[in-house]
Amino acid sequence: MMRHISVPDKYVEGTLETLKKFGWLNRRMKIISSKKENYRLIPLDPDAPTKLPPELSNFEIIEDEGLLENRLNTDWLHYLLEQIKEVDFGKYTDHWPNSHEFIGDMMIVRIDDIISKFTEQIAIAKLKAHQHIRLILNDNGVKGDYRIRELIPIGYRMGDNIQTKKLKSTINTKVIVKESGQEIVCDPTKAYFSTKLQTERIETYILAKKLRKILNRPISVCDPFCGVGPALAPLLRKENLVKKVLACDFNPQAITLLFENLTKWDKRKYPNYAKNISKLYQDRIVGFEDAANLMHNQEYLGTWDLLILNIPHQSMEFLPKLIPLLRKNSPTLIRGRVIVPESEIQSTNIKLKEILPDKLEGHQEPALKIKRDYSSSLRLCSFNAWLEIN
Repeated sequence: MMRHISVPDKYVEGTLETLKKFGWLNRRMKIISSKKENYRLIPLDPDAPTKLPPELSNFEIIEDEGLLENRLNTDWLHYLLEQIKEVDFGKYTDHWPNSHEFIGDMMIVRIDDIISKFTEQIAIAKLKAHQHIRLILNDNGVKGDYRIRELIPIGYRMGDNIQTKKLKSTINTKVIVKESGQEIVCDPTKAYFSTKLQTERIETYILAKKLRKILNRPISVCDPFCGVGPALAPLLRKENLVKKVLACDFNPQAITLLFENLTKWDKRKYPNYAKNISKLYQDRIVGFEDAANLMHNQEYLGTWDLLILNIPHQSMEFLPKLIPLLRKNSPTLIRGRVIVPESEIQSTNIKLKEILPDKLEGHQEPALKIKRDYSSSLRLCSFNAWLEIN
C-alpha cells in the first residue's frame, strides 16, 4: 500500500504541477481513478512529507496498492532507454533515481552505487527530459562539521549541448530560489539548503502568526542555525509580524549568503563577507557564531518569543542550552526538528518533557510528529513546544 492524494478532476493538472515542483510525485506509479466519482488518485513519492503545503492540504490522503507505470513516453526513462541496453534497464528497474530536487535551475539526484556506471547516461536523460534545468548534481550525502551536502556535477547544459566531462571549472552553483513570495539566494555546495523543507517553513510561518496574535504585538525571533535564512524569508516578508531577529550559523559561508539575502529583504546594507555575530541594527543581531555560546551573552537571554531549532541531528543536545534565550512570563514557542529511530520516538517524547519548562496553558504537551523517512530506520520528526517560563 502506498499514499495517494485524492483530487477532483478539475484540480489534477494544478496538483501535478505542484507535486512535480517539489519532487513529490511518484513517477513509477500511475494516476488512477478513485472510487469517488470525478476524483483521481495521484501517487505520492515516499519522500513526500506527511503534511502537505496549504495548497494541497485540503485534499484527502488515501492508502492504495496503486498500479505500476509501464509507459515510457516523454519521461526521462525514455531518454535513458535510448542510451542503454534494454536488459540493463530492466535489471536495475528498482534503482533508477526517479526522485529529485529542484533548486533554482539545478536538479539534485542521488545515484545508488549499484548504478553509478550509468551516471553519464542518467545525467543526459534527466537534462533532456527537463529542458529548464541547467545543471544536474549527484548527492553523495551530508558531510563535515557544517553538514553540507557533497554535490558532484554530472551534467551541464550549454545552449543546445549537454556536457558531462570536466564540469567543475565551468559551473556556477549559486542560484536564486523563489519561495513564499520571497527570493532566496543560496548555494547548496556551500550551505545546506533544501526546497523539500518548504512545507516546514510554511508551518513555522503559520505558527508565528498564531504567536503574534496571542501576544498582540510583533514577535522576536531567534534562529541560531539559520543557514542562508530560508526560515526567516516568509516571516520577514509579512508586514508587522517580526520586530527583532537574532540569526547566526556556525558556517561562515552561510552567513555571507544570509547577509546578501537580508540586504534584499530588509532593504538595508549588510556586510558582503562573514563576520562574528553583532548588533548590526537595533532590531538585527546577525553573524557567525556557535549556537552553544549564545547563552553566555546576557543581552540575548530572556529576549526571544520564537526559537527555531533547525539542527535535527543535534536538537536534543542543544535544546537545554537554548531554553534560557526564551522570554519569561510570556507565551513562547519552540519550533524544532529531530532525527530519531522510530523505536525511540516515545522515549524522546519523555525526554522532551523532562527538558522543557511547563507548557503554555491550553496547549498540548510537545510530541514528535513523523514528517518523513530519513533512512530505513530513522525518522525525521518535528515538534512544537508552546511554553510560559516563570
